[in-house]
Amino acid sequence: MPARPPSWAWVSGLTLGAIAAVSVLAVQADQGPHPTAAVTSPSPSASADAKPTPKETAPAPVPDGSGTGRRIVYSLGQDRVWLVDASDAARRTFTVWPGTVDPDPGRYTVGSRSEAATTGSDGVRIERIVYFAQEDGVSVAFSNAVDGSSPPPPASGTKTGGIRLQKADGAAVWAFATSGTEVTVVG
Repeated sequence: MPARPPSWAWVSGLTLGAIAAVSVLAVQADQGPHPTAAVTSPSPSASADAKPTPKETAPAPVPDGSGTGRRIVYSLGQDRVWLVDASDAARRTFTVWPGTVDPDPGRYTVGSRSEAATTGSDGVRIERIVYFAQEDGVSVAFSNAVDGSSPPPPASGTKTGGIRLQKADGAAVWAFATSGTEVTVVG
């Protein structure tokens, strides 16, 4: 009867075989397609049940002529906000849902803030309200819906000054926009 190899030899052989199989699979996986991350940003929509989903490959640049230093920049034409630090670098940018009343282009200052939830002029529960302008008798402010939803289409003729943000963007604006923070509105 032939001699049987010791158990350590069997275990070593099985281990080497498993390592070889995993190595072959790793090489095959490395040669396949690789996913890439994309910056996602909400897109304003007139539909109450629409979910923002467009993707961007690079952040939008801060608009020329929007000032210098630490500030919030709001573009009426792009429905976009930038949080800009003291070195003029955009720390965050995102699209928003504007109200029906736009502030005139110019420089404003955050005047008051309210973190508590309240009901917005569109009937939606909102929070983290950052007021910075008054236009046509309407307060203009950044806010987000408590439940994170997009705003419903306004009733015909309704004046709303709320600039609605995604919930995470609302938290970022709340942390950034202390009283006295400059807000630059561009066309």
